[in-house]
Amino acid sequence: MRTALLAHRDGARVYAGTHSTGPNTLGFAETLVGVLREAGFGHEDAARTALTVVHFTVGHTLEEQAALQPGDQGPADPEQLGEALTAARFPHLTAALPVFTSTDFTAHFEFGLGLLVQGLRALHRPEPAG
Repeated sequence: MRTALLAHRDGARVYAGTHSTGPNTLGFAETLVGVLREAGFGHEDAARTALTVVHFTVGHTLEEQAALQPGDQGPADPEQLGEALTAARFPHLTAALPVFTSTDFTAHFEFGLGLLVQGLRALHRPEPAG
C-alpha cells in the first residue's frame, strides 16, 4: 500500500479520508482481513487491525510525501532542531537527533510496522496444537 501511495504525487493526501468502494480497495481489504481471519483473529480484531495498518500506512506516507516536497528539507530541519535542543534540557532528544532528522523513511516505516506485528502477536497467541 505504501508503495502504491508513493507512486503518485500526493498519493497519501488524495487517499486519506476516502472511503472507496472500488474493487481494488475492497480487494485489498478483503485479502488483509482474510489473512488475519485465517491466522485466528475474530471478525472485530481483524477489522480493527486492518484499519490500524491502513491508518498507520497512510499517516506515515502522508508525512513522508510532505517532507519530500520540493523546497522542504525533510522531516525536520537538522540545524533548526539542533539549535532548539540543549543537551542539559533535552538529553534524550539530543541523543536521538539523528533519528528525528533522518530521511530513511523505509527504516521508520518498517520499525513502526514491526511494532504493530509484535503487538498483534502478543494479542493473539494461538493455542498449541495437541
